[in-house]
Amino acid sequence: FVESMGLEKEINGTEPTKKEEGLEDPEEDDDEDEEEEGEGDPAEGGTSKKKKRKKRKKRKKKKGGGVALGPVKEPTLKPPSRGLKETAFTDYFVQYGQTDPPTLPVEQLFRGKEFPKGEEQPHALESQLYRQTSEEVRAMDRLQVDLYSKIRHASEVHRQVRSYAQSFIKPGIKLADMCQRLENKNRELVVEHGLDRGIGFPTGCSLNHVAAHYTPNPGDDTVLQHDDVMKVDFGVQIEGRIVDCAWTVCFNPRYDPLLEAVREATDMGIRTAGIDVRLSDIGEAIQEVMESYEVELDGKTYPVKAIRNLNGHSIGPYQIHAGKSVPIVKGGCETSIKMEEGEIYAIETFGSTGRGYVVEDMECSHYMKNFDAPHVPLRMQSSKKLLAHINKTFGTLAFCRRWLEREDGGSATINGTNGRQQKYMGALKNLCDVGIVQPYPPLCDVKGCYTAQYEHTIIMRPMCKEVVSRGDDY
Repeated sequence: FVESMGLEKEINGTEPTKKEEGLEDPEEDDDEDEEEEGEGDPAEGGTSKKKKRKKRKKRKKKKGGGVALGPVKEPTLKPPSRGLKETAFTDYFVQYGQTDPPTLPVEQLFRGKEFPKGEEQPHALESQLYRQTSEEVRAMDRLQVDLYSKIRHASEVHRQVRSYAQSFIKPGIKLADMCQRLENKNRELVVEHGLDRGIGFPTGCSLNHVAAHYTPNPGDDTVLQHDDVMKVDFGVQIEGRIVDCAWTVCFNPRYDPLLEAVREATDMGIRTAGIDVRLSDIGEAIQEVMESYEVELDGKTYPVKAIRNLNGHSIGPYQIHAGKSVPIVKGGCETSIKMEEGEIYAIETFGSTGRGYVVEDMECSHYMKNFDAPHVPLRMQSSKKLLAHINKTFGTLAFCRRWLEREDGGSATINGTNGRQQKYMGALKNLCDVGIVQPYPPLCDVKGCYTAQYEHTIIMRPMCKEVVSRGDDY
């Protein structure tokens, strides 16, 4: 209907020519026929006019057409889990014309428009407040518009994927199925294209005392229970620019203070961050907020402790850990290390009802080729083959064993349906032993305790800091 109105308006806005007479009102047909008799065969003239009219209509319709977006609606569906804000909706994306469930690539929803900005905050130090009004700084900020667009694109994909995931993460779901659905939707909305765009790292779904780096290996049939506390951590990358963002899922209200403590601590870390801010000061602020909470479980009160050997981190192109660590406790790093303009950080905090210290335990599922991997001559042919697959499919991005056993081996764009790796464990161990690949086993506190995590990606823009992954949910 809209396209028809647009076409009619355009034609009626100009005087009709002989080529357009076929579009005149039916009442004028008799006069036109009389005029045409003196010029030639009416039948031939009518035929040519009909052909021209059809071509014009087709051309106009094609010009006015585009991506078939869904109706723009207000989100209404609430997530079944706890740990999110009251403004969280599992159909968040319908406000942009996205389908429910989401199926349209995010880039199509915003074609010809800017991707949504994240939350903009001023840099924390008073000495940096001039940046908000400085024309020189504003000009420097505009120079990075392409970079910001890529990161905002990845962030919007993350928001839509996690909103969709929040609709089906319920007690009784198998974690392997949950990860597969989430990751497939991630690939679909970002339009996976090998190393150019895709998943940033494997979906973490660490339960209870396991704080990080757990995802189901093939054959793992773990099922989410009502009394579990699960950390969902996944990433999106576009041209190597990774958005790293996580939240905690629970269904029992007794864990609410734990989740609130960690969410508030993460927000405090973000507020404290800024250009020239000392990373140690951020850790001190995070710990102060988090450890002001306590949790009552089975009649016993537990103080919430910041997990002192887990940190946030800087992010570089195709490098999830780019060198700087953001501590979450006082004295967690040297006081001389500061945030700098242009850097990208993942501000993440972990709280625990246990000892507040994690160790590597359980079967490893996460792996990543070292960013500065040494050149080592490999003797095993299977190791050479696996390394070649890792290089072309993942590069220096993290991967997991589930992906190696997919038909596409982790990327349908690169491998088609011939990417599945067979009998690769010996080769993978060899690559780890020689230092080319780094294993990342699950990080666990004491058994019986509960841990929570919240995380956002922020950019140290010249004018301000932008929490690009911020959403209505957390």
